[in-house]
Amino acid sequence: MKRRSKNLITFLFIIGVGIFCIYISDDLERQFIKKDVPLPTDLHPKVNEAKKALMNRAAEAGIEIVITAGHRTKEEQDALYEKGRSTGGQVVTNVAGGGSYHNYGLAIDFALKLDDGDVVWDMERDDNGNGESDWMEVVAMAKDLGFEWGGDWSSFKDYPHLQMDFGFTMRELKNGHRPDESEYATN
Repeated sequence: MKRRSKNLITFLFIIGVGIFCIYISDDLERQFIKKDVPLPTDLHPKVNEAKKALMNRAAEAGIEIVITAGHRTKEEQDALYEKGRSTGGQVVTNVAGGGSYHNYGLAIDFALKLDDGDVVWDMERDDNGNGESDWMEVVAMAKDLGFEWGGDWSSFKDYPHLQMDFGFTMRELKNGHRPDESEYATN
Protein backbone atom coordinates (compact mmCIF):
# COMPACT_ATOMS: atom_id res chain seq x y z
CA MET A 1 0.00 0.00 0.00
CA LYS A 2 2.83 2.38 0.85
CA ARG A 3 4.49 1.67 -2.50
CA ARG A 4 1.30 2.55 -4.42
CA SER A 5 0.94 5.79 -2.44
CA LYS A 6 4.55 6.67 -3.13
CA ASN A 7 4.12 5.93 -6.87
CA LEU A 8 0.90 7.98 -6.97
CA ILE A 9 2.56 10.91 -5.23
CA THR A 10 5.52 10.72 -7.63
CA PHE A 11 3.15 10.54 -10.62
CA LEU A 12 1.11 13.52 -9.42
CA PHE A 13 4.29 15.49 -8.74
CA ILE A 14 5.56 14.82 -12.28
CA ILE A 15 2.19 15.84 -13.76
CA GLY A 16 2.20 19.02 -11.65
CA VAL A 17 5.73 19.93 -12.76
CA GLY A 18 4.74 19.29 -16.39
CA ILE A 19 1.69 21.53 -16.15
CA PHE A 20 3.76 24.23 -14.44
CA CYS A 21 6.41 24.04 -17.21
CA ILE A 22 3.73 24.36 -19.91
CA TYR A 23 2.25 27.37 -18.13
CA ILE A 24 5.66 29.04 -17.74
CA SER A 25 6.57 28.22 -21.37
CA ASP A 26 3.33 29.76 -22.69
CA ASP A 27 3.84 32.82 -20.48
CA LEU A 28 7.43 33.27 -21.66
CA GLU A 29 6.39 32.87 -25.30
CA ARG A 30 3.70 35.54 -24.88
CA GLN A 31 6.34 37.90 -23.47
CA PHE A 32 8.53 37.41 -26.52
CA ILE A 33 5.84 37.75 -29.17
CA LYS A 34 5.83 41.17 -30.76
CA LYS A 35 2.34 42.13 -31.88
CA ASP A 36 1.41 43.87 -35.11
CA VAL A 37 4.82 43.63 -36.76
CA PRO A 38 4.22 43.64 -40.52
CA LEU A 39 6.16 41.46 -42.89
CA PRO A 40 8.95 43.32 -44.69
CA THR A 41 8.23 44.45 -48.24
CA ASP A 42 11.74 44.15 -49.66
CA LEU A 43 15.08 42.45 -49.14
CA HIS A 44 16.95 43.26 -45.95
CA PRO A 45 19.66 45.83 -46.81
CA LYS A 46 22.52 43.45 -45.99
CA VAL A 47 20.96 40.65 -48.07
CA ASN A 48 20.48 43.09 -50.95
CA GLU A 49 24.08 44.28 -50.64
CA ALA A 50 25.36 40.68 -50.58
CA LYS A 51 23.16 39.82 -53.59
CA LYS A 52 24.78 42.62 -55.62
CA ALA A 53 28.25 41.57 -54.48
CA LEU A 54 27.50 37.95 -55.47
CA MET A 55 26.40 38.99 -58.94
CA ASN A 56 29.58 41.09 -59.35
CA ARG A 57 31.92 38.35 -58.08
CA ALA A 58 30.28 35.77 -60.32
CA ALA A 59 30.61 38.09 -63.34
CA GLU A 60 34.31 38.62 -62.53
CA ALA A 61 34.71 34.82 -62.61
CA GLY A 62 32.99 34.66 -66.01
CA ILE A 63 29.68 33.40 -64.62
CA GLU A 64 26.48 35.31 -65.23
CA ILE A 65 23.74 34.64 -62.71
CA VAL A 66 20.14 35.72 -62.48
CA ILE A 67 18.33 36.27 -59.21
CA THR A 68 15.08 34.37 -59.83
CA ALA A 69 13.49 35.25 -56.47
CA GLY A 70 14.09 37.63 -53.62
CA HIS A 71 11.51 38.96 -51.25
CA ARG A 72 8.15 37.19 -51.60
CA THR A 73 4.80 38.24 -50.22
CA LYS A 74 2.81 35.78 -48.15
CA GLU A 75 0.40 35.40 -51.08
CA GLU A 76 3.23 34.66 -53.52
CA GLN A 77 4.59 32.03 -51.13
CA ASP A 78 1.13 30.47 -50.77
CA ALA A 79 0.84 30.25 -54.57
CA LEU A 80 4.23 28.50 -54.77
CA TYR A 81 3.19 26.14 -51.98
CA GLU A 82 0.11 25.10 -53.97
CA LYS A 83 2.29 23.98 -56.94
CA GLY A 84 2.25 20.22 -57.08
CA ARG A 85 -0.53 20.11 -54.52
CA SER A 86 -3.77 21.82 -55.54
CA THR A 87 -2.32 23.13 -58.82
CA GLY A 88 -0.25 21.39 -61.49
CA GLY A 89 3.48 20.97 -61.61
CA GLN A 90 6.07 19.71 -59.19
CA VAL A 91 6.32 20.62 -55.52
CA VAL A 92 8.78 23.51 -55.26
CA THR A 93 8.51 24.38 -51.56
CA ASN A 94 7.46 22.76 -48.32
CA VAL A 95 6.40 26.00 -46.63
CA ALA A 96 3.31 28.15 -47.00
CA GLY A 97 3.20 31.94 -46.71
CA GLY A 98 4.87 33.34 -43.60
CA GLY A 99 7.08 30.26 -43.27
CA SER A 100 9.85 31.17 -45.71
CA TYR A 101 12.88 33.38 -45.19
CA HIS A 102 11.87 34.96 -48.52
CA ASN A 103 8.81 36.40 -46.74
CA TYR A 104 11.13 38.27 -44.37
CA GLY A 105 13.46 39.59 -47.08
CA LEU A 106 16.26 37.30 -45.94
CA ALA A 107 16.59 34.95 -48.94
CA ILE A 108 17.25 34.90 -52.66
CA ASP A 109 17.21 32.19 -55.33
CA PHE A 110 19.59 32.16 -58.29
CA ALA A 111 20.13 30.45 -61.63
CA LEU A 112 22.80 30.55 -64.32
CA LYS A 113 22.25 32.74 -67.37
CA LEU A 114 23.50 31.46 -70.71
CA ASP A 115 24.95 33.58 -73.50
CA ASP A 116 21.70 33.19 -75.49
CA GLY A 117 19.70 34.58 -72.55
CA ASP A 118 18.27 31.26 -71.38
CA VAL A 119 18.28 30.54 -67.66
CA VAL A 120 19.31 27.11 -66.34
CA TRP A 121 19.61 25.33 -63.00
CA ASP A 122 22.46 23.08 -64.16
CA MET A 123 24.79 22.20 -61.31
CA GLU A 124 27.35 20.50 -63.60
CA ARG A 125 27.82 23.26 -66.20
CA ASP A 126 31.28 24.83 -66.59
CA ASP A 127 30.83 27.69 -69.03
CA ASN A 128 33.82 29.65 -67.75
CA GLY A 129 36.01 26.63 -68.61
CA ASN A 130 38.04 26.43 -65.40
CA GLY A 131 37.23 22.78 -64.69
CA GLU A 132 34.83 23.61 -61.85
CA SER A 133 31.05 23.64 -61.74
CA ASP A 134 29.87 27.23 -62.22
CA TRP A 135 27.01 26.50 -59.82
CA MET A 136 29.30 25.40 -57.04
CA GLU A 137 31.62 28.35 -57.66
CA VAL A 138 28.63 30.67 -57.10
CA VAL A 139 27.67 28.73 -53.95
CA ALA A 140 31.21 29.15 -52.57
CA MET A 141 31.10 32.88 -53.31
CA ALA A 142 27.69 33.15 -51.62
CA LYS A 143 28.91 31.36 -48.51
CA ASP A 144 31.92 33.68 -48.40
CA LEU A 145 29.46 36.60 -48.37
CA GLY A 146 27.57 35.13 -45.40
CA PHE A 147 24.78 33.22 -47.11
CA GLU A 148 23.60 29.79 -46.03
CA TRP A 149 22.97 27.42 -48.98
CA GLY A 150 19.79 25.35 -49.23
CA GLY A 151 21.82 22.55 -50.85
CA ASP A 152 23.47 21.90 -47.47
CA TRP A 153 20.16 21.13 -45.78
CA SER A 154 19.61 17.55 -44.66
CA SER A 155 16.02 17.45 -45.87
CA PHE A 156 14.36 19.05 -48.91
CA LYS A 157 17.51 20.22 -50.62
CA ASP A 158 16.85 23.64 -52.19
CA TYR A 159 19.81 24.13 -54.52
CA PRO A 160 18.97 27.63 -55.86
CA HIS A 161 18.23 28.98 -52.34
CA LEU A 162 20.55 31.31 -50.41
CA GLN A 163 19.59 32.92 -47.10
CA MET A 164 20.88 34.97 -44.19
CA ASP A 165 18.94 34.26 -41.02
CA PHE A 166 20.92 36.63 -38.74
CA GLY A 167 20.48 34.04 -35.97
CA PHE A 168 16.68 34.23 -36.09
CA THR A 169 14.61 31.08 -36.17
CA MET A 170 11.46 30.95 -38.24
CA ARG A 171 9.45 30.90 -35.00
CA GLU A 172 11.08 34.15 -33.87
CA LEU A 173 10.40 35.79 -37.23
CA LYS A 174 6.77 34.65 -37.14
CA ASN A 175 6.56 36.13 -33.63
CA GLY A 176 7.55 39.55 -34.94
CA HIS A 177 11.29 39.62 -34.32
CA ARG A 178 13.37 41.14 -37.10
CA PRO A 179 17.07 41.71 -37.79
CA ASP A 180 18.07 45.30 -37.16
CA GLU A 181 18.24 47.09 -40.50
CA SER A 182 19.73 50.33 -39.18
CA GLU A 183 23.18 48.85 -38.66
CA TYR A 184 23.27 47.81 -42.32
CA ALA A 185 21.90 50.99 -43.84
CA THR A 186 23.83 52.13 -46.89
CA ASN A 187 24.80 55.73 -47.41
